[in-house]
Amino acid sequence: MDIIKKYFPDLNAKQLEQFSALGDLYAEWNEKINVISRKDIDQLYERHVLHSLGIAKIIKFKPGTSIMDVGTGGGFPGIPLAIMFPETNFFLVDSIAKKISVVNGVKESFALSNVTAEQHRAEKVNGQFDFIVSRAVTAFPKFVSLVRKKIGSKQQNSLANGILYLKGGDFAEELKSFRNQANVYELSSFFEEGFFETKKLIHLKLKNYGK
Repeated sequence: MDIIKKYFPDLNAKQLEQFSALGDLYAEWNEKINVISRKDIDQLYERHVLHSLGIAKIIKFKPGTSIMDVGTGGGFPGIPLAIMFPETNFFLVDSIAKKISVVNGVKESFALSNVTAEQHRAEKVNGQFDFIVSRAVTAFPKFVSLVRKKIGSKQQNSLANGILYLKGGDFAEELKSFRNQANVYELSSFFEEGFFETKKLIHLKLKNYGK
């Protein structure tokens, strides 16, 4: 938990309580349904919670912003972001039912009224969102093709509506088709831990809203 307070020192009492409880809660759920690798559960705050909050280092979502988290797994990045931005609406989807059961369990434990979680494939979801967030569920071009019609046109945030994609390693080839639309942020600019040395956040502005 100290690593979260290190980079986000202005959390209020409720946020501190919720973030503090995440470790034990996920450890308990992981005993029932394995959604986080055994080696990572001990590094939950660094490798999952803080990694998710990399998005919060480049944007402060306005109240009422709508976000879909695609391939959320056990709830990342959606759950940490929902705690950070309680007035932003999050729709967490995953194709695997047992993972969504974990997300709903965490949601209920914290009474996160700004979170909805359902078993879905992204391309089958109805409606549009200001942003689509995800943690490297597939190759980037394929991901864009799956969700590009899910972006709404009404702008209300400092960044243009589009995709916020957390990914590691070298993916220059994957971005060739998006050179004029994508901005890449090095998470090592925000977090000094070695885990973040190759971790990046892509913001892709999508122009063809709903088409």
